[in-house]
Amino acid sequence: MKQNQRQLVTACGLPRGYIQPHALEELWFHTGTACNLACPFCLEGSHPGDGRLDRIKLDDVRAIMDEAAELGVSQFSFTGGEPFVVRDFVNILEYASNLRPCLVLTNGTDVVLKRLHHIARLKNPRHPISFRISIDFPDEQKHDAGRGKGNFRKALLGMKSLHDMGFHVSLARQMEQDENTAAVEKSFRDLLVENALPRDTRIVAFPDFGPPNVRTSVPDISEDCMTRYHDEASRKQFMCAFSKMVVKQNGRTHIYACTLVDDDPDYDLGPSLREALNTRIMLHHHRCYSCFSLGSSCSER
Repeated sequence: MKQNQRQLVTACGLPRGYIQPHALEELWFHTGTACNLACPFCLEGSHPGDGRLDRIKLDDVRAIMDEAAELGVSQFSFTGGEPFVVRDFVNILEYASNLRPCLVLTNGTDVVLKRLHHIARLKNPRHPISFRISIDFPDEQKHDAGRGKGNFRKALLGMKSLHDMGFHVSLARQMEQDENTAAVEKSFRDLLVENALPRDTRIVAFPDFGPPNVRTSVPDISEDCMTRYHDEASRKQFMCAFSKMVVKQNGRTHIYACTLVDDDPDYDLGPSLREALNTRIMLHHHRCYSCFSLGSSCSER
């Protein structure tokens, strides 16, 4: 990745903060930006038929999965768009779970409910498969205002169906400014119990990252910031320190630095997974600030 002046220096002329990767613990696969829903807040700008990022096929990722396994990766994770709109996805997940544990991010609605009979063949994989279902708010009307009428109940049904099939499930929610986090978490846990799901289900909260290709004004992250407010241990918790993402665009499969920056070619690390592992990641994308200030992470490691 050729680095330009904007990447290396902040607007104030200070050396920009960066992360030096230390391992490949998790490899993410972007299954494409097509989705069965059209949520206005989607950080990928996904909607039915969207083609900003191409849908992947097993032939696109088989060799990369094999290479990652050779390199000692601990987990494969999948995001979209919506993975289950990809026709080949169950085959991809079957192949991946024979190599490593897998995590799938999904909205859990019609595309999952209609494919439960296909997903059933994955009930006894060599390595465990987990699903994280998006339920934005514990309030049905508030959730459906963004995702469409009826999708709150469908997501809960999808989550319960996957749980009953023996899969581990977790929940992704939206984080609001000035929220009472304890009260929100309690409402979610009560909701889980009401739907016969474990109260201690893992809940992952995400801030508003903004749509793709829009640059939100946030403070710059300098080298001084990364040593003043972070130490070596906390820097290793940044996703770009231990993970990479496979993206297919314009028919080409490339490695990106993070699951949150597929809208910025500066984070395209090229086609080689091995070469990508040693590339220093400069923190100049506005979403990097969420990782810096809030500890945001897509990972469940």
